[in-house]
Amino acid sequence: MKHMIVDTHAHIGRMIGFNMTEEQLLYSMEKYGIDFSLVSNIEAAECAHNGMTIPRILQKSQLRVLKSTLDIARRNPDKIGAVIWIKLMKLDLNEEFLRVFDENRELIYGIKLHPFHSRTAPDDSKLTPVYELARKYSLPVVSHTGGCEEARSVHLYNAAKKNPDINFVMVHMDLGTDHMEAVDLLCRLPNLYGDTTWVDTAATLEAVRRAGSEKILFGTDNPIDGRDTLLHNKTGDRSLYQEYFNEFRGQVSEEDYANIMYKNAQRIFLRRSK
Repeated sequence: MKHMIVDTHAHIGRMIGFNMTEEQLLYSMEKYGIDFSLVSNIEAAECAHNGMTIPRILQKSQLRVLKSTLDIARRNPDKIGAVIWIKLMKLDLNEEFLRVFDENRELIYGIKLHPFHSRTAPDDSKLTPVYELARKYSLPVVSHTGGCEEARSVHLYNAAKKNPDINFVMVHMDLGTDHMEAVDLLCRLPNLYGDTTWVDTAATLEAVRRAGSEKILFGTDNPIDGRDTLLHNKTGDRSLYQEYFNEFRGQVSEEDYANIMYKNAQRIFLRRSK
């Protein structure tokens, strides 16, 4: 039986060495059977990979990032949903931003935080207006985890514990680790989820065993390695996501597979206030 696939973590944008285009994303979705992608714009990054602040002249404004993310969703409403990446260092949810956000809320499926590229932790009190925005529109909050202190999953756990009426997703479940701290945190709160972006299938299987398949969402970072990200990486090695499309399916029940690949996304992202 063919399952629907929702990729809850895809990108567009040209910034910090990446160039991810609408054409790449749509090509990949068609070729590799992705029915719907939730997309954030990397041009909201405020810090480079080394933690240094990107010069202001090279950064895009929050309003510009919002509009460009909405544009791709508006052109492809049956394939792409906008997840709005919020600049956390220069938090600027001004009147114009809020107006455009409200006028286009039918295109918006979530709010994105990137503590690594903003060096600001999700449990920082300055993010209160971000969570108020998520609460107003019944939107989930997705956040990169891993790579620096501010991006450790425990900080997102703290934010989720303080805001029990908002769903939070730990993207990567602590990138570059064995993911077990994040899996432990998943088990503690009903409103905290994990995703599979660069998470090996063994760790996901452990998360399913301990927290249940209802707590994991399929995500990829597509098209971070180009338009064939879902087939191979930049060096030509087989993509991790081929395991999710193939071997992993035989390692879990059909119900668990459906939960991870699309049902959880439908429940968390696709049912929202408009």
